[in-house]
Amino acid sequence: MQHETNTPYETGPEAYDTATLSEVSQRVLWLATAIVDAANRGRPNDTGIKVGGHQASSASMVDIMVSLWFHELTAEDRVSVKPHASPVLHAINYLLGDLDPGYLTTLRAKGGLQSYPSRLKDPDTVDFSTGSVGIGATATVWAAMAHRYLLSRSDATPPAGRFIGLIGDAELDEGAIWEAVADPAVSSLGELLWVVDLNRQSLDRVVPDVQIGRLQGMFEAAGWQVVTLKWGREVTEIFRRPGGEELRRRLEDMPNEEYQRLLRADDAELAGRLTGDAAGPALRALVDELGPARLHRALRDLGGHDIGLLLDTYRTVDPDRPTVVFAYTVKGRGLPTEGHPSNHSALLTGEQMTALAKACGTDEADPWRAFDPGTPAAELCVRRGAHLRRTPVVPEGPAALPTSFGRPHKAAISTQAALGRFLTDLTRKVPEAAARVVTCSPDVASSTNLGGWINKTGVWSAEERRDWFADDAERLLKWSEGSGGQHIELGIAEVNLVGLLGELGATWSRWGQRLIPIGTLYDPFVSRALEPWSYGIYAGGQSILVGTPSGVTLSSEGGAHQSITTPSIGLEQPGCTAWEPAFAQDLEWCLLEAMGQVGVPGGTSAYFRLSTRPVDPALASPPADEALLERRRRQAVAGGYRITAHDPAAEQVTLVGVGAMMPEVVRAAELLAGQGVTAGVVCLTSPDLVFRSMQTRGRLSGGDGGGIVDVLFPAGHPAPLVTVLDGHPHTLAFLAGARGDRIRCLGVTEFGQSSDLHDAHALHGIDAVSVVDAALTLLGR
Repeated sequence: MQHETNTPYETGPEAYDTATLSEVSQRVLWLATAIVDAANRGRPNDTGIKVGGHQASSASMVDIMVSLWFHELTAEDRVSVKPHASPVLHAINYLLGDLDPGYLTTLRAKGGLQSYPSRLKDPDTVDFSTGSVGIGATATVWAAMAHRYLLSRSDATPPAGRFIGLIGDAELDEGAIWEAVADPAVSSLGELLWVVDLNRQSLDRVVPDVQIGRLQGMFEAAGWQVVTLKWGREVTEIFRRPGGEELRRRLEDMPNEEYQRLLRADDAELAGRLTGDAAGPALRALVDELGPARLHRALRDLGGHDIGLLLDTYRTVDPDRPTVVFAYTVKGRGLPTEGHPSNHSALLTGEQMTALAKACGTDEADPWRAFDPGTPAAELCVRRGAHLRRTPVVPEGPAALPTSFGRPHKAAISTQAALGRFLTDLTRKVPEAAARVVTCSPDVASSTNLGGWINKTGVWSAEERRDWFADDAERLLKWSEGSGGQHIELGIAEVNLVGLLGELGATWSRWGQRLIPIGTLYDPFVSRALEPWSYGIYAGGQSILVGTPSGVTLSSEGGAHQSITTPSIGLEQPGCTAWEPAFAQDLEWCLLEAMGQVGVPGGTSAYFRLSTRPVDPALASPPADEALLERRRRQAVAGGYRITAHDPAAEQVTLVGVGAMMPEVVRAAELLAGQGVTAGVVCLTSPDLVFRSMQTRGRLSGGDGGGIVDVLFPAGHPAPLVTVLDGHPHTLAFLAGARGDRIRCLGVTEFGQSSDLHDAHALHGIDAVSVVDAALTLLGR
């Protein structure tokens, strides 16, 4: 074990009954273990596939969680529980009256308790979804920031307490943790408390050397308060006896593996293993005096299992900066598997469960028995259950959004530039909706066209900051920081960006106040941000992610800034609608549609893939008639529309384009016409919605796609298809199944290189000439 001085402890200002808390802790240990046991030994399983569970990982967290739920927490606190401790959370919720006992046998069953804590899928109170290691922990950071943002916007914001992350020590290997910890905006979040379950084991092994000093230094360098709880009070008292300091040194100098092996030693070998050959007479005398039973207890008396010490420690938290508590624990504490290097997924046998029930003071024949009414433990459960009960959140009504701004779109403009203009229009046309918008970016605000919006609304900061360049006449971007701003700028870390988006997009369900978060990043880095963003959607966060510039169109930047797979990513992401409009008018319609779905019950997130290429709006042949223009809008928000005016029955080939490739598609149709070939032109605004339409063959209705696939590709008029997009061509391959057409899919399948736009399109075979060649090949010419 690494050497570490023990943190001093004092008696807290609030009285607590450690005997009752210990009794509750034993019952929680039993219930958590029994929940996993019932899922594996108590249910029929004819598939041969294990159900699984984590009895040992749960056991190490029991005392920490009991200290919180049964004494420390308020109803305003929000807690993220490490994934493998979900049985402990459910056991606690059951004792507090927040979970029906019928669910205790349903871990990992359909309609039952989820394998890992889930805000949306578990039947009891879960504050943060966890399971993707590291992401659930960092969600507490972004939730704290989101609540601070709400407070700065409205006096009606409900109060919040602490944001607490219960983290496995192996989670500290995840880069997401350190990206969040290191962001400068985090160092002032005094409401943030992390407790690290330092059991020194990962999934496969005992970790050889936990570099606790290195971890402490990393947190301290980021401005965090660091508290380390190594030893409990009983063994600390032993350290004060003659030979005690030598015992401490012996325990703290030995490797983690040796310490874990001591936990497995029987009475006959324990003293010999502990003293070794080099022990002095004082240590040997102390070991003989204590005896095997006391020695076993002392070895397991770590800081993370001393409930009184934990409660006293919570009183030392600095309210002005985040705090991390490293709590030493034993993985599998109190179970026959404790300390074993292979205990991660190990399940107790029937005999072991019988012995555990006896040790925990309960009856295996009645595994879900609560405490007898009138006992101190029962009264504590009732009292704490009432104390932690929350008033149900009532979401605000949606802010009215128009379907269009009515702006004429006549000049050539890129969709990225149109985004900036859209946000400026929003503040003028719909100020009440604009007030709910909060934009975020990882240090790319100006290069993703948020400059005008930022100049108008300002940058959000928890405190006012002076802009020393405010009087610089050559500065185009006004960086005025204060509590009234609506843009949040983070460091260059896409994971942080999407983590914050997810929590900003969950405020409607956490505190009843709706926000419409919009985040911008470079499209090639969407894949870097995908996992935490996807997890945020899974946890109920609704947001709009804008990736720009798309594909190889920003050709001079070279392959490192050219995205290939992102169109497919958007189509495949659950809980999200992917858009890639080509024209500024389409972007306006589709973005208003997407905003209406964010921050509301049953809402969805959106991903917009935009371009820096200016596109002439005349290429879309927008209808002049008001009724026909509205029909075009309805089709655009359903997934796409036809540009060509001729009857589909006359088409010999259909050209399908997306986003920045529409000029090439329209030009190819003109070239084909010169060859006597009639080509239809389809502009897709959302391949995602068109795919859903093909899957459902439903009716046309707003943003859910409906029957748009039949409008774009009428079954009675088949024709070969050529699809073109600035991304991987397989994204549109599904269109062959719309009406059984032959198809040729053009797109980007290789890394790009620096070039001009025309060379890039020719290099990847997505220029107009390549489109014409594909069409003629399909026609046998």
